[in-house]
Amino acid sequence: MFGLSTPPLPALDLMAPEAISDPQGYFAELRMRQPVYWDPRYRSWLITSYQHTAEALRDERFSSDRIDPYIRKKLSGPETDPLVRQAFEVLSGWMVFKEEPAHARLRRLCTLAFTPQSINALRARVESLCTELLDAIPSSYEFDLITQVAAPLPSIVIAEMLGVPVADRANFERWTALVSPLVSTGLDDPTRYGSVASGMASLVEYFTGLFARYREAPADNLISALLRAAEDEDALSEAELMATCTLMLFGGHETTANFIANGVLALLRHPDQLAMVRHDQVDMKHALEEFMRYDGPGKTVVRVAREDFEFAGHSIKAGQRIFLILSVANRDPAIFEDPERLKLDRGQVRHLGFGSGSHFCLGAPLARLETGIAIPQIVKRFPGLRLAQGPLKWLPFLGTRGLRELRLLAS
Repeated sequence: MFGLSTPPLPALDLMAPEAISDPQGYFAELRMRQPVYWDPRYRSWLITSYQHTAEALRDERFSSDRIDPYIRKKLSGPETDPLVRQAFEVLSGWMVFKEEPAHARLRRLCTLAFTPQSINALRARVESLCTELLDAIPSSYEFDLITQVAAPLPSIVIAEMLGVPVADRANFERWTALVSPLVSTGLDDPTRYGSVASGMASLVEYFTGLFARYREAPADNLISALLRAAEDEDALSEAELMATCTLMLFGGHETTANFIANGVLALLRHPDQLAMVRHDQVDMKHALEEFMRYDGPGKTVVRVAREDFEFAGHSIKAGQRIFLILSVANRDPAIFEDPERLKLDRGQVRHLGFGSGSHFCLGAPLARLETGIAIPQIVKRFPGLRLAQGPLKWLPFLGTRGLRELRLLAS
């Protein structure tokens, strides 16, 4: 008697339309059959189960230091556009791409922005700003939630925190949008980065001017606080100041915009959960963690093997790239009951949406504050809120889970 052979896994394409629109469904079979998988097409490891992803996030052999090696390997030749190299050099200074002790040092200096007291002090401003943005939307009107509420809310908040004048914010947001693919995609073709490099060059020039301005006349903002830290014994260099400010900009803006929009979309697809939020029948503290688990804004994080080692029965070689697909791990049925359903009353949710270990997202308290205010305000303001007709268009990024737009009907 012959046994049935296991059919081979289908060929994977990380940027296929189905992988972009529904990564949880696209990678579900891989998570079940081979949760640690060598992908010959991308020459990278894919890790999709909750258990293995959580282990990798805490394992120092999986290094976050992937930008400097990339610069040395791909951007060191004389043919490299100097603006492209500058963009990557700024990125390489982000603490999320640093290992210890550099990571701990930069993180310690940045915690001043995210203490419980500093976050709670923002609550009234976030509430009033969200109300202002919603007031600008007429009832019985089709609108894009992202451009009119989800994106401007965290953008204005982080700009105010940094000390960006109101008159400069339009340019500030435009440059940020240009740089976004570099931060979000995870793919590494330097020929695609012309507009990205231009946007980063503009941000660098702009921040350089702000540094000079607040050195001369300090104010009550993060840049002034970081400049004061730079004057202390454990000084920040000019490059570290630049890296820290651009990291706060992206971490405090785009990620939260997608957190809000993905959460509202999830509610519209689960009317029973929408009613619970609308009638204050859920604990928003727990609901926010379920929004992050169900469809959070961070789809994939990238690591590089620091050395040769064995992991889950596989031989990983030094220098190999690893994609930790958080959005798939967060739907793992081995951990979460009925994982394909949004259940805001799950209670404590051990998701991986903010990362884990020493690289746990520093800006998580701010993201929770803004999203926890925005989502209830949005669904309560428009009792008949519903999706407009037309397909959803997801951003074609590997790292980020976000929509190009979320068109809704307000009534």
